[in-house]
Amino acid sequence: MAPAVTDLNRPFWTGGAEGKLLIQRCSGCGRWVHPPVSGCTACGTSELRPEPVSGRGTVFTFTVNRHPFNPAVPVPYVIALVELEEQADLRLTTNIVNCPVDDVTVGMPVQVLFEQQDDLYIPLFEPRPA
Repeated sequence: MAPAVTDLNRPFWTGGAEGKLLIQRCSGCGRWVHPPVSGCTACGTSELRPEPVSGRGTVFTFTVNRHPFNPAVPVPYVIALVELEEQADLRLTTNIVNCPVDDVTVGMPVQVLFEQQDDLYIPLFEPRPA
C-alpha cells in the first residue's frame, strides 16, 4: 500500500527519482527534522526545506516480522529504525534489505537505496560495504 502523499512529504517520497534522500532542514537553526512537519521541532520556525542527506546511517533498533500480514510481502523481513549520520536522533522507519534477517544487528552501518512504486521512491536500507 502506497503512503499518503502530501505537499509536505512529497520531496521525501519522490527524491529517490534522482537518487536523493530528501529530509527537511530548518533554515533557522539548521536542525534536520523527520518525519516532515510544518514547523521546526527545535526552534519553531516554519522555514523548513528539503535537503539531501548522505543516505548513510546505522541500525538504531529493529524487529523481524515473521507474520504474513500481506500475502504479497514474503516473510521474514526486517523493520528497522535507521539513525542517519547527519544528526544524532535523526531516525526513520524502514526495511533492511539485501541481508539475511539473522545478520542484522544494532549499530550495523547501512546505506539507502530506493524501491520505485509508480511515481514514488520508497527509501530502504542495505548493509554498507566494509
